[in-house]
Amino acid sequence: MAENDRVIDPGAVEQVAAAARAARVASRRLALLSRADKDAALHALADALDGAADRIVTANGDDLARGRDSGMPQGLLDRLALDPQRVAAAAQALRDVAALPDPVGEVVRGSTLANGLQIRQVRVPMGVVGMVYEARPNVTVDAAGLGLKSGNAVILRGGSAAESTNRALVDVMRAGLESQGLPADAITLLEGGREAVRALLTARGLVDLIIPRGGAGLIQTVVTESTVPVIETGVGIVHVYVDAAADLDKALAITVNSKTHRPSVCNAAESLLVHEGVAADFLPKVLAELSGAGVVLHTDPAAGAAAEAAGVPHETATDQDYGTEFLALEMSVRVVPDLDAALEHIRTFSSGHTEAIVTEDRAAARRFTTEVDAAAVMVNASTRFTDGGEFGFGAEIGISTQKLHARGPMALPELTTTKWVVEGDGQVRS
Repeated sequence: MAENDRVIDPGAVEQVAAAARAARVASRRLALLSRADKDAALHALADALDGAADRIVTANGDDLARGRDSGMPQGLLDRLALDPQRVAAAAQALRDVAALPDPVGEVVRGSTLANGLQIRQVRVPMGVVGMVYEARPNVTVDAAGLGLKSGNAVILRGGSAAESTNRALVDVMRAGLESQGLPADAITLLEGGREAVRALLTARGLVDLIIPRGGAGLIQTVVTESTVPVIETGVGIVHVYVDAAADLDKALAITVNSKTHRPSVCNAAESLLVHEGVAADFLPKVLAELSGAGVVLHTDPAAGAAAEAAGVPHETATDQDYGTEFLALEMSVRVVPDLDAALEHIRTFSSGHTEAIVTEDRAAARRFTTEVDAAAVMVNASTRFTDGGEFGFGAEIGISTQKLHARGPMALPELTTTKWVVEGDGQVRS
């Protein structure tokens, strides 16, 4: 029997079904709320988080202790960690969402036909949205807030490493909903192991959408096992290409920021491509600065020779390195003969998340933005800007690397679908 055909534990199926039915009832209530009501609820949730900061940080301390004991990598511990400042930031993110326009009811397009029928395409909530993600408690708050603002109930399945933190966050937010007279089941934390996750992924008809957020293994599992529609948020094998016409001071700042600003996130650069025409001038500086920041360098022969000459430690790069999302202070470095070679390397190894070119040549920039197939393409800017908050969307639900419905940072509009409303005055079709 194939893995996907394995019978799911009936208890897990019923657990998820009950949660989804309750979420469906809650979603119908949310869909009718005015913007003022939703914004008031978001502020209540933010105030509740602020008031429970000590409780949340204590719960997070339990998770961090278990993570350290189990040998969790430092990058993942950083994603997991909440301190009072991060709790306050999560609460502020809810207030920021409240300040954003309400997508529900927005008319996407419309017209009056020759027969007098008035038609319009209107944004409406998805309904019940499932989130499957790893040890990032901020996702718990972001998903709940964006779900509420867009009129959706959310079922959250965070990683077991953040179990205590997520339970505390959801308990606090559910109480905040009830304080506003709203159904607590608009935010549900799914408990249980892998069987509960498999039951969620196959709850077609009860859950309208699944959004995975995490590493390649988690995303692939959700995409391949789910019978519920999925928006795929991909991993970030992200490149910075320094062109022959680059301003090398800009290139140095952009490369270092893209790699080291926060290496454990998906928009951090994992690979540096350098045109051979500027390699002699640029590589000694950038390799020294990256190494000085603690970055482990995986170099091709040309970049390795520059590293040797500059006295910078390095390792020989492999194709596996070029195709790895390190999520840590590691980076592959390759010298390419021209833009064509850079584009071919990116086509081969990119995950379609974010790609950047540093150049003062407008023609090269146009070719790069036209030919690179990615959700976001940067010209003379750090890859770290691929983020819903940086794009002005407020808190994001994830960054989609697929091409259907949503691509790039997903915020409120991407959590809606549309319906067509047609108004007439007795017209019939002849």
